[in-house]
Amino acid sequence: MKDIVGRGVTRPLSWRQEQLERLLGLLETHENDVLDALATDLGKPPTEAFFEVVALRQELKLTRRNLRRWMRPRKVPVPLSLRPGQAQVIPEPLGCVLVIGPWNYPFQLTLRPLISALAAGNTVVLKPSEHAAAVADLIERLIGQCFEPDVVTVIKGDGAVAADLVAMPFDHIFFTGGGAIGRKVLEGAAAHLTPVTLELGGKSPAMVLPGADLEVSARRLIWGKGINAGQTCIAPDHLLVAPQLKTDLLNAMAAARTAMYGDDPLHSDQLGKIINRRQFERLAALLETARTDGRILIGGEINADQQRIAPTVIQVENREDPLMAEELFGPLLPVLELNDFGSTLAEIRQGPKPLALYLFGGTERDQQQALDTTSSGGVCFNDVVMQAGVPELPFGGVGASGMGGYHGRTGFETFSHAKSVLKRPFRFDFKLRYPPYGIDLNVLRQLAG
Repeated sequence: MKDIVGRGVTRPLSWRQEQLERLLGLLETHENDVLDALATDLGKPPTEAFFEVVALRQELKLTRRNLRRWMRPRKVPVPLSLRPGQAQVIPEPLGCVLVIGPWNYPFQLTLRPLISALAAGNTVVLKPSEHAAAVADLIERLIGQCFEPDVVTVIKGDGAVAADLVAMPFDHIFFTGGGAIGRKVLEGAAAHLTPVTLELGGKSPAMVLPGADLEVSARRLIWGKGINAGQTCIAPDHLLVAPQLKTDLLNAMAAARTAMYGDDPLHSDQLGKIINRRQFERLAALLETARTDGRILIGGEINADQQRIAPTVIQVENREDPLMAEELFGPLLPVLELNDFGSTLAEIRQGPKPLALYLFGGTERDQQQALDTTSSGGVCFNDVVMQAGVPELPFGGVGASGMGGYHGRTGFETFSHAKSVLKRPFRFDFKLRYPPYGIDLNVLRQLAG
């Protein structure tokens, strides 16, 4: 797979556009197959599943429209001493790259990096998640139909297979998943000094301050925790609310939950399921502890046979609670009181940097304070999750929530090497640059500025 990159086969715009058109045809022809596979693995309602396809179509549209411009060499000014030389930066393919997909959005988050990698002129090995078996089977079948094996190859398997792949000398590794596995990917890649992009997660806070529209905020918070059964890396992990707003916000959230999922959410066809038994039992144990302590404020319904948990809001007194120990990645939403905005931002700074930070309400000054005094992969004001729906916005974490980014031009640059090129003529070959050096240092200082 590296050979066709090395021979320059993948460099022309026409080759890259052809691969993107093949991927677009795959989406247009097999949309229903995608929806069915996502329903099988995650119980996704058709609308939620459809947005995995929409995200890929938007990425393809943006990439195809701008690819010629992104590929264009960029001229760089040269110092007077090097004129009439010419300098430029040329984006070139990295080579053969490995993309390891996650199980929560197994179709979109496996193929979206593929778009960027192909646009940059690479060949790709895809490793879909074994936990979303129906989607993995579908990806293997469709990619095999649409691409030559020396352009895109799918390799299925468990963690051991992934570890074997990571140990190979790829030119880049792109991983989406949890922090624990991300560390192993980084460790494995180090043997060959392989550059790595890690799309991870973290405990993304959502804060509600005076000035927020509580009814709209409640809907958006419940939706952000309910979509994909809370199994979204940028879902609000926990809620911090000003004490004077808490009762009204909780009432609005209860009403919003009923409006979305009915009086019996476990029987709603709009609610997905937890991906597997291990993840379900982890969440169920946290929920049962909260239930025993009498801290469930909204919800708490659970069905072990179907691996479904309704969106649930839980009272938490402080950050020492087990619900605050790690990313929840499920439909449980702990609620803490936000007594002082500055102190809350300080507490956020003391923890691992989150993938997303959400702020509802507040003043322009509060928003600027959040931007200036916290670090996170992204920030969204008065909404949740929707920042990922802007194709032109880079998506990625910082610190423990990840490294590197993609979407749009950022994705193209992630899978490209910016090659520096200087071209000089033979004329104007001044002897002063060669030994024995005869130029006075004071003169040289003046020339060097």
